[in-house]
Amino acid sequence: MSSVAERIAEVRGRIASAAARVGRAPSEVTLVAVTKTVGVPAIGEAIAAGQAHLGENRAQELLGKAAILGASAAGTGTGPVWHFIGRLQRNKVKMLAPHVAWWHSIDRPELAGLLARHAPGVSVYVEVNLGDEPQKGGCDPGAAARLVGVLTDAGIGVEGLMTIPPEGEESRPYFGRLRDLADRLGLRGLSMGMTTDFETAVEEGATVVRVGSAIFGPRRTGADLRR
Repeated sequence: MSSVAERIAEVRGRIASAAARVGRAPSEVTLVAVTKTVGVPAIGEAIAAGQAHLGENRAQELLGKAAILGASAAGTGTGPVWHFIGRLQRNKVKMLAPHVAWWHSIDRPELAGLLARHAPGVSVYVEVNLGDEPQKGGCDPGAAARLVGVLTDAGIGVEGLMTIPPEGEESRPYFGRLRDLADRLGLRGLSMGMTTDFETAVEEGATVVRVGSAIFGPRRTGADLRR
């Protein structure tokens, strides 16, 4: 099996090729390596290969890994830049705030006050549930403008929008809808695309792609994350 560094280089090459196909610069796209269930040594390999941006779905995993690897939240510190990409619970905001630089799953107004209190000046993405899936987080597309307004009024920097298309469906139409919605709201950031569809996302305007298994291999279960 190829090394983590080799797989990162391959993913970056695929991003560059997708960007070139639509006349974009690869530098317009930030690669976030998703470290859910990935052990610290493998994450260390990614960091050593120059992968600064890491994404976590679960609060406890992020806290444990940040304690070992460090964090560069809000532009401070010398560790990796952590992105929280999982569904955010209110009681996790305070504990995550010292470590998280980017929040990708803001989907309801009540999070605005918590973020303003515990992570002032932080940048966020508003998650939009374009597939109307009740099991997923994300606000209704029609509620996105109001949520952006509430966050902005609270002093939170809204970088853009985020979505996860329904599993098993063609991603491109959903990415196009998110881009169009962001355009209407005057937002430039688009957090969209994962291992199976990040090249399509880049072609549709993604500024952030969240890639896990293409970098770290199949997701582990029940593993000791220190190994």
